[in-house]
Amino acid sequence: MKKYYGQRAYVQSAGVRNDMEIDGFSIAVCKELGIELARHRSRSFEDMQKWGDDLSQFDLIIALSPASQRMALELTRFYHLAVEYWPILDPTALGESRDAKLSAYRQAREQIRERIIARFGPPSESGAAD
Repeated sequence: MKKYYGQRAYVQSAGVRNDMEIDGFSIAVCKELGIELARHRSRSFEDMQKWGDDLSQFDLIIALSPASQRMALELTRFYHLAVEYWPILDPTALGESRDAKLSAYRQAREQIRERIIARFGPPSESGAAD
């Protein structure tokens, strides 16, 4: 999101669990597009609240798995949030070889990229400079 739309919106990444380390295949396929994930750390919704993110300030949660959709819908009991579910390929258990795994991760990356552009429009000209 930040690569395509810069500072036009506040974006935070969260998951159901806090695994802290980002998957190496995710790092590799995002780097191909100039997106740096190596220093990124995943966090849970609970972590976000502990670290001071006020979930009531968000307008939209995009869930990429049924588990994250359930958790996001649970949050709508407490906060006025829109929840969208984007069923994206889970590449974590696909592929035997490194090349096959990278291919699965690229497919998931492209699904997410296409959904972002369909939902939020074409990337801004200046991207992160906004």
